[in-house]
Amino acid sequence: MIKERWPVLSFENLGVVASNDPEKRILDDFSLVLKSGEVHALIGDSGSGKSVAALCALRLLPEGLKINAGKIFVNHPGEGKVNLFDLPENTLSAIRGKRVAMIFQDAHLALNPVQTIGRQITDALQLHAGKKKSECREPVLELLQEVGMPQPEQRIDWYPHQLSSGQLQKAQIAMALACESEVLIADEPASSMDNINRQKVLKLIRQLARYRQLAVLLITRDLGVVRQTADRVTVLQQGKVIEQTLCETFFRYAQHEYSQQLISRTSNPVEDQQWLEEITNDDAAVAPLLKVSELDVNFPLRRRFFQWRREYAKAVRNISFNIHRGEALALIGQSGCGKSTIGRAILKLENLAHGEVYLDGRRIDNLSRRKMRPLRAKIQMIFQTSGAAMNPRMKVGNIIEEGMISLGTERSPQKRLERIEYLLSRAGLEPECRHYYPHELSEGERQRVAIIRALAVEPELVICDEPTRALDTHARAQILELLTELQQSNDTSYLFITHDLAAIPQLAHRVAVVKNGHIIEQGPAQTILQHPQQGYTRRLLAAVPRADVPADVIHTSRYGF
Repeated sequence: MIKERWPVLSFENLGVVASNDPEKRILDDFSLVLKSGEVHALIGDSGSGKSVAALCALRLLPEGLKINAGKIFVNHPGEGKVNLFDLPENTLSAIRGKRVAMIFQDAHLALNPVQTIGRQITDALQLHAGKKKSECREPVLELLQEVGMPQPEQRIDWYPHQLSSGQLQKAQIAMALACESEVLIADEPASSMDNINRQKVLKLIRQLARYRQLAVLLITRDLGVVRQTADRVTVLQQGKVIEQTLCETFFRYAQHEYSQQLISRTSNPVEDQQWLEEITNDDAAVAPLLKVSELDVNFPLRRRFFQWRREYAKAVRNISFNIHRGEALALIGQSGCGKSTIGRAILKLENLAHGEVYLDGRRIDNLSRRKMRPLRAKIQMIFQTSGAAMNPRMKVGNIIEEGMISLGTERSPQKRLERIEYLLSRAGLEPECRHYYPHELSEGERQRVAIIRALAVEPELVICDEPTRALDTHARAQILELLTELQQSNDTSYLFITHDLAAIPQLAHRVAVVKNGHIIEQGPAQTILQHPQQGYTRRLLAAVPRADVPADVIHTSRYGF
C-alpha cells in the first residue's frame, strides 16, 4: 500500500544572481515541489544551476551569489509551512542534518580531514539524534555496512585521506542517512563510485524513499540513474525550469527540444560502438612509452602506543602493463581496488614497496625529486578531485599557465594565452573563464579546467583519473573528442582510470580489470567488454545504469515495514 504523499520541501519562484552582477541570473523563477516518499530528479548540463538550487535549501550559497527572489518552504503535517528565509541561523542549524540532509558532490571538501569518518558520523548522531558517544559505534558500523563500505570495522577509524573517492562518498552518504531526516538532497551521490556500488547505493535511496517516506532531491547528469531511480523529473536549462513531468513520461514523450537532446546523447556502454584496434609493435627493439613492472604499494596504518612494529595495508600487488605511443589503456574496477593508487605511484606521488617504472626506456621510480622535475612535462595527471587539486586563491588562467611557465614548455606570454583560450574553447568553456576563481565555477567546469591544465604542457602521457566524472553528456563528448584529437595528432598516450565504461570504446585500445589490488584480466577493449572471462568483469558490466531500461522492482530492506 502506497502512503499518501505530502509536500515536504517547496521552492517557489526562486531567483539567484551574481553578487557583483545582478544581471547574471543563475536561477530564474525556479519552482519545484518535493513530496514525501518520492525521488525527484533534477537534471541539466553543468552550470545550469542544479547544485545552486540545492545549496539554497540549506542557505549555504557561496559569497559570490545571492538570492534576489522567491521562497523555500519546509512543511510537516500538523506544523504547517515554514519559510527557511525567515528563520534565524540558530534555528536553521537545527534543521540542517536533522530535517534536511545533504550529500555534497565533492566528498573531499565536505568531510573534515583531521577527524576519522567514524568520529564525523558520531558527531552527527550526537548533535541531531541525541545519542551518547558510547552508543554510536554500532549504529555507525551498520550505516557504513549498509552503504557498502568494505571492511567497515577497520575503515571506521580511518581518516578521509586514507579512503578512495568512492569510499569517501559512501561515508558522506552514511552521515546524511544517520539522523533519519525527512528530506535528502543528493548532489551526484554516486558519481565517484563504480557501477556495482552505485547500483547498491541508488537502490538504498529508493528503498529509503519508499519505506521511510523520505523525500529525495536527486541531482545527477546520468540519465541511466534517473531512469532507474526517479519518480519525477525536472529539467533545468541555464537556470530555468523547462520541463517537469513523471519519469516514465519524460523518457517516452519528452516535450522540449533540450530534453530530447539530453536523452539522445545518452549511450549504452558496449553496444553499437566503433572500437579502436589494439596497437601492436612487433619490433622488440622499440620500448613502450610506459612500462610498469611488478608494482607493489603499501599504506601504513595507525600504530598503537606500545606497538613497536608498524602494520601496512596492501594497496596494490604485482601490477604489470605497457603503454605504447598513441595508445590508451583503461583501468576499471570497483572503488578502492587500487586504480588511483597505481596512477599516483607512477608519478611518484606514492612510495613503491616493490617494482619498477620506465618512461620512454628510462627508469623513473628511483629518481630524486630534482631529477624527476624535467620529466613532469612528459607525464601529467588529471586528478579526480578537481576542487581540491586547485589553488583557490589563483584564477583559472593562472592555474593553467603555471605549469607552462614552471616546466618551460612555452616562453611566449602571447602564445600561452592563445593556447589557454584554444583549450578552454575546445572544452566548451568561454575564454572569459580564465578570469574566474575555482569557486566561481561549477564542479563540471572545474573538472574541465583540471583537464586543460594537464593538456596545456603538451605531455606525451596523461594519467586520467576519472576525467569524465563530473561532466554532463555534452561536455563529456567535447572532452573525449579533444583527448582523441590529441591522441591522433600528437601520439599522446593515456592511462584512463574510469568507471565510465561508455567512454572506453572511443578512447581506449586495451582494458585492464583491477580487483583488490590485482589485475585479473587485460586485453583488447572490445574483447574484455564484450566477451569478459571473469565473473567480476561481467558483474561490472551488468551493473551499468541504462536509460532504456526502467527501474527494477525494489525489495524490502531493514528499513522496510
